Amino acid sequence: MSWLTHWMETVTWGQVLIAFLIFIVTLVGSLAVVAFVMVKLPANYFHSSHEREFLTDKNPAYRWAGIVAKNLLGIVLIVFGVVMSLPGVPGQGLLTVLLGLMLVDFPGKRELESRIVGQPKVQSSINNLRRRFDKPPLIVD
Repeated sequence: MSWLTHWMETVTWGQVLIAFLIFIVTLVGSLAVVAFVMVKLPANYFHSSHEREFLTDKNPAYRWAGIVAKNLLGIVLIVFGVVMSLPGVPGQGLLTVLLGLMLVDFPGKRELESRIVGQPKVQSSINNLRRRFDKPPLIVD
């Protein structure tokens, strides 16, 4: 416990200000990215009729690199979403996890996405956001 008190005694106001600015920038950035993606999604994205192939018309090496990059970004977003879901940490945690899940490929992904989006609070939040930008509500299985 003494390391904590020592650390608190050595922290300057400048460091606190920098940490606060990083906090604000990441909060606003995560909200902007999640909002942008949720508004741009087709209304039937979470419906079973929506096709989900990625870069099928590209060179196989380019497609493979794109799939790897997409999955890595998805994992990063899932981790950030879980952190933002913790009490006291600001941000749209569940929506960020959902965004990460949308990028990662794994068996059972569609069912998990549908379960998350199907929760009344999550679906209501997404549809309220889409309504502000004159987009139709999501269609969920």
